[in-house]
Amino acid sequence: MELLLILIYTAICVAVFKLFRLPLNKWTVPTAALGGAVMLGTLFMVMNYNHPYSESTRMYFQSIPIVPQVRGRIVEVPVKANSLVKKGAVLFRIDDTPYRDKVESLTARVKGAKDNQKHAKLELDRSQRLQKKGAGSDRDTQRWRSQYDDAQANLFDLKAQLHQAQFDLDGTILHAPSDGMVTQLTVLPGMMAGAALFKPVMVFEPRDEADLIGWFRQNNLLRVSAGNEAEVAFDALPGQVFKARVERVLPFIGEGQIQPTTDLIEFRDNAQAGRVAVVIKIEDPAFDQYELPAGLFGQSAIYTEHAHHLAVLRRILMRMASWLDYLFPFH
Repeated sequence: MELLLILIYTAICVAVFKLFRLPLNKWTVPTAALGGAVMLGTLFMVMNYNHPYSESTRMYFQSIPIVPQVRGRIVEVPVKANSLVKKGAVLFRIDDTPYRDKVESLTARVKGAKDNQKHAKLELDRSQRLQKKGAGSDRDTQRWRSQYDDAQANLFDLKAQLHQAQFDLDGTILHAPSDGMVTQLTVLPGMMAGAALFKPVMVFEPRDEADLIGWFRQNNLLRVSAGNEAEVAFDALPGQVFKARVERVLPFIGEGQIQPTTDLIEFRDNAQAGRVAVVIKIEDPAFDQYELPAGLFGQSAIYTEHAHHLAVLRRILMRMASWLDYLFPFH
C-alpha cells in the first residue's frame, strides 16, 4: 500500500519535471525527495492511525474431525466427498449387530430384575403386615428387606448398563453435526473404524462458520472499535472491494500466551511482537453471489470517524491494490 503512494508521487514528480522542464540539479531533486518524504510520511502516519490497513487478511474456518465412539466394520457410507449435506444426514454406519444384541439382552435382564424387585417388595410388605399382627418373625422381614435392596441395586446397575449399551448402539450411526460438507473422505464400506484407532475417518466442514480476520499492527489499533466501517478485497476476486464492518477486536495476541509448565517465564529478545486479530463481517450483498472456498486470503482496511477526509485516499489505494491482483505472478 505504501509502495503505491510512493510510485504515484514519483510519477507526479517525473511529470512535473518534464512538463515544466525543471532542471535536475542539487536543489530541485533533493527538494522533491525531501518534500515527498515529509508529505508521504505524514500521510502514512495519519492514515495508519485513523484508517489502518492489513495486507494479511484471511477467512478462517473450523473443521470437525469425525471419529466414531464405537469400534466396528463400516457397512455403509452414503455421503460423497465435497458435497453439501444437511444437519442430521447419515455420514456412515457401523455394523450394529453386536451392539443390538447387547441391548436386547440387557433389556430382557432389566425386565427380569424389575419382576424380582416387584416380587421382593410384595413379600417384604406381606412379612411386615404379618409381623405387626404377631404372625410373622423379624428374621423373615429382614431377609426380604435384604433381597429387596439387592434386587433394587441390581436393577439400577442393569439400567446403567442398558443406557450405555443403547448409547453405543446409537454411536454406530454418525450424523452430520450441521449443514456442511465432508472432505478428506478416507473410509469405505468394509473398513474398520473406531475410537481406539485415534484417527478420524473423515473431516467435516461446517457451512457458514468461517470468520474473516484481519491481522493489524498493534500501533494501528488505537482508534479501532467494533462497528467501524471496513472494506475487504480478496486475491481470488481481482478488482473488487466489498463493504464490511468490524465485528470485534480479539482481546488476546497468540505470541503472548503461556501454558502451565515447570519452566518459569523468561525474557526472550527474539520473540515477535505479534499482530492483533480483528474479526470483520462482510455486509456487501454482492459477495453472496460467489461460491468461494473457505480460507481465502486478501487485504482489508478499517475506516474510523477520525481524519475522515483521508479515508478517500485509503479507499483509492485499496482499489488499486485490488487491481494489482490481476497481475498475480508479480503480486
